[in-house]
Amino acid sequence: MHRRLRHAFGVGRPTGLLRPPLAIAVLALVGSCTPRPPMREPFHSPAELRVVTLNSPTSYYLGPNRAEGLEFSLASEFAQRLGVSLYMYPVATVQAMQAEIASGRADIAAAQITADAAWREAGVPADVYEHIPQIVVYRRGNARPRDAIQIESARLSVRAESPQESLLERMKHTVAPALSWIETAPRSADPVEDVENGEAQYALVDAREFSFSHHLYPDVAEGFALSDGRPVQWVVRRGAPRLYAEVNRFFQDITQSGELTRLADLSSGDSHEFGYEESRKFDELATSRLPLYRSLFEQAAAKTGLDWRLLAAIAYQESQWDPSARSPNGASGLMMLTAGTAQSLGVRDRRNARQNVLAGARYFLEVLGKIPERIPEPDRMWFAVAAYNVGFGHLEDARVLTQIRGENPDSWTDVRRQLPLLANEEWYQRVKRGYCRGWEPVQYVERIQRFLKLLEWQAPAAVAGQATRVQPEA
Repeated sequence: MHRRLRHAFGVGRPTGLLRPPLAIAVLALVGSCTPRPPMREPFHSPAELRVVTLNSPTSYYLGPNRAEGLEFSLASEFAQRLGVSLYMYPVATVQAMQAEIASGRADIAAAQITADAAWREAGVPADVYEHIPQIVVYRRGNARPRDAIQIESARLSVRAESPQESLLERMKHTVAPALSWIETAPRSADPVEDVENGEAQYALVDAREFSFSHHLYPDVAEGFALSDGRPVQWVVRRGAPRLYAEVNRFFQDITQSGELTRLADLSSGDSHEFGYEESRKFDELATSRLPLYRSLFEQAAAKTGLDWRLLAAIAYQESQWDPSARSPNGASGLMMLTAGTAQSLGVRDRRNARQNVLAGARYFLEVLGKIPERIPEPDRMWFAVAAYNVGFGHLEDARVLTQIRGENPDSWTDVRRQLPLLANEEWYQRVKRGYCRGWEPVQYVERIQRFLKLLEWQAPAAVAGQATRVQPEA
């Protein structure tokens, strides 16, 4: 943390700033309310809160436009509350997080932590802010487990050195002496995968983690939850009692206001409903077909500045990554280019995967360029995705309807509610371009969001050592 922030919390000599290898700073403005500095001492830029975390869907990962994950959202809110900038960076292991806190290089560790003896030695655990259900999962088609007795004599998988393994050890010593389990590697394997491939009958996992992983393993389903949830908390560096008090006050406030529940819901892997058959097919093609064309999406992304996973998600929706695909209206190729679009972009052979992907990326960039730059992300991108599907003109009509109906035409949430009205004569007669199958772009965006999330979880960007810096609001 910067010297001024450390002094504001009554701390003595500050330590130096950590510079992780290959660190990349990402600027992002978050929140919309005026920050409320809780301390008597004023905060001045460049005061900085340093938060160490892990790269995982439940904590911190790089989405197409900015960092995402529940812990990132919470840390951003907390930094805004203090009126300081946030510097959040991932490390490779829990032990590395503990070293950052113990040395004072990080002010807070935030990664869905359940503080054990090692964490208490490294720093000061804050109050528990949530209890996450611990669930037993099984493979579809087999008998569903319904209570702890059924898992006592079963092949049960759990991640080694995890809070779930600690829970099983307590159960073994108290209520289930015959309990045994299979350990997966601490960070390199998912116990849900053991259930998917038949190596285990059941696995014990966090409900929040499963909200992400069940999309990757669609043959696995939830059986039941154990009676006790897993407590999670932040860990604060030693020598910062006022920071510790502010952390506890922050979680008390957002729990009472309902903000914690809202952020947790937004950060869940179940933000969008995934169909079982659809998820399974996507998983199969992501393994068998996507690797053939991933480099093309990456090359197109490098030339256009777009996220390759967004391009891949659009291509999956358009063609399921089949370069020979052809639609009834004559569009063809991975990105389903029409003859007119291909000609305008200089594509000679739409069946050529490289030409098709690059042209599709360039076309999407053209569409994105038509969306007003004042619209914040990710809404601006969702508008572009909708326009890629239905055309910019119909999207503008929907934005006009949104304004007529007293809602925000720069909000995708508001506009998506109006798009279906373009199929209603009462409304499409009031706009410039008339009738449109307005429900289709809504479904299209939802599917792209769904596929993009799956790609983020399955093929994340190389974020080791990449940090996110969020400036306080003026």
